[in-house]
Amino acid sequence: MRIISLNLNGLRSAANKGFIPWMQEQQADILCLQEIKAQEADLNDSLRQPDGYFAQFHCAEKKGYSGVAIFSRRQPDRVVVGMNHAEFDAEGRVLRFDFDQPTPLSVLSLYLPSGSSSDERQQAKFRFLEAFYSMLRELRQSGREVVLCGDWNIAHKEIDLKNWKGNLKNSGFLPEERAWLTQVFDELGWVDVYRKLHPETTGEAYTWWSNRGQAYANNVGWRIDYQIASPGMAARASSTSIYKTQRFSDHAPLIVDYDTAF
Repeated sequence: MRIISLNLNGLRSAANKGFIPWMQEQQADILCLQEIKAQEADLNDSLRQPDGYFAQFHCAEKKGYSGVAIFSRRQPDRVVVGMNHAEFDAEGRVLRFDFDQPTPLSVLSLYLPSGSSSDERQQAKFRFLEAFYSMLRELRQSGREVVLCGDWNIAHKEIDLKNWKGNLKNSGFLPEERAWLTQVFDELGWVDVYRKLHPETTGEAYTWWSNRGQAYANNVGWRIDYQIASPGMAARASSTSIYKTQRFSDHAPLIVDYDTAF
């Protein structure tokens, strides 16, 4: 099973850069997409119903903002839209597909808030983390295998960004955010799939680069996109890579292959 996660920074923009042909070439079973920045009515058929895939969208109420989607080669047995939280469901941040066979599996596309624009948004991010932690606990107790894909907007450790010393007081690398992610791993038992396979990798691990200056050219990046899995599913992860040959947005696709049938 191949799962790809990518923050598109606009689905239509990414499509204009060749995302759909690339997606078809990858032969992914599931694609978890974030920041689609569109309403379904704004999308043409190739985006709304991509050939060979079942597609579901959770769009933000605000046009041109946020939103997540999942494309799957198999139609899921259930689709869960949102996280039952009015404030963040209005922003289109969580979408879940449930598959019951051959193994009960849930795959989620997640777009966690950024707090970089203002203290108000940082406080919203903290509210999201609190509500989402409860959801993560329930998922771990569900008895299902789970893969949580998306832009978490948090770099966990110093090796996860180039300029860690200069970002200790910035959203995305705040001590409170990093401690929260440590709890997700250590207390709830979720597994960071990329770090399981590449525990020491630094610069090659980055998935996002600022559009300011020459951040991409100089690889001044952050690792903020993850596939975080239940232990059973993480144990089946056989390879992972970050695709950088083409650029569809300011993020790079995170690709993981799992040794399991789909």
